Amino acid sequence: MAPRGATLLFLLCALCYSLIAIAGKSYYDILQLSKGASDEQIKRAYRKLALKYHPDKNPGNEEANKKFAEISNAYEVLSDSEKRNIYDRYGEEGLKQHAASGGRGGGMNFQDIFSTFFGGGPMEEEEKIVKGDDLVVDLDATLEDLYMGGTLKVWREKNVLKPAPGKRRCNCRNEVYHKQIGPGMFQQMTEQVCEQCPNVKYVREGYFITVDIEKGMQDGQEVLFYEDGEPIIDGESGDLRFRIRTAPHDVFRREGNDLHSTVTITLVQALVGFEKTIKHLDEHLVDISTKEITKPKQVRKFKGEGMPLHMSNKKGDLYVTFEVLFPTSLREEQKTKIKAILG
Repeated sequence: MAPRGATLLFLLCALCYSLIAIAGKSYYDILQLSKGASDEQIKRAYRKLALKYHPDKNPGNEEANKKFAEISNAYEVLSDSEKRNIYDRYGEEGLKQHAASGGRGGGMNFQDIFSTFFGGGPMEEEEKIVKGDDLVVDLDATLEDLYMGGTLKVWREKNVLKPAPGKRRCNCRNEVYHKQIGPGMFQQMTEQVCEQCPNVKYVREGYFITVDIEKGMQDGQEVLFYEDGEPIIDGESGDLRFRIRTAPHDVFRREGNDLHSTVTITLVQALVGFEKTIKHLDEHLVDISTKEITKPKQVRKFKGEGMPLHMSNKKGDLYVTFEVLFPTSLREEQKTKIKAILG
């Protein structure tokens, strides 16, 4: 056993860390689960995400490799009842303190976790299971959130299964028998025979869901919440998918990874040049000044000032179209001077 003083130090440190908001996603967020997720839900969430981000399916993609590591690390903790209990109470620092005071720490190699879960050999595809309906919701995301990353809180209402009086027929127990369908031909049949399961009913409930918007996400990309779709009796709930849709913006228009903007300048500025900046989505200033003549509808490209590419450090470009504001009228002496200057 650890000395009493060391144990007390661990508890004090863990308590302090539990009161501090730790930056970054929680392990539950990484696996896209609620804190009350069951062991089976944790396993299914890991299975789906690990298959999606496994390095074999994403060769050369560093962000996918990083995601796979995060997913595996989260699963290693949440699938272990002791580690999960410490994490729920004291966070990541609690796990570190626990390991430092003599508890189980460290962990398996991420590939070992995957192999232990899936078995050896080629990666398996997910088995078919009875599921409720998936729900797809279009979610308008601001250009700011898509440029810098952000979160949105969305109100969700759905049916949930609650106990109800009486018993019901279910598929928890089946009997297998053979039915003759022709001379010397038999077909194996399965019949549901359980009539002793507790009855259930659908009840409508509502709650907020936090949707993480990742930098550079494109229209049509989806944020997936496993088993948060429509429930089904004697099966798994469907999935909830938020489909990203870029909301209109006052200054910028997005085309893929590029941004487009229109800037109006005066006729004098068009002829002699100007000094001007555009405030970007993260409020840094882009210098669009020039000493050259600018023609109406002329487009200038500003490299690397577009949208970030999803799961990449690269960025698209910014294209600025210049509109020239002509005067509505000129006095005779002004016309004379212009003629003299321009010849």
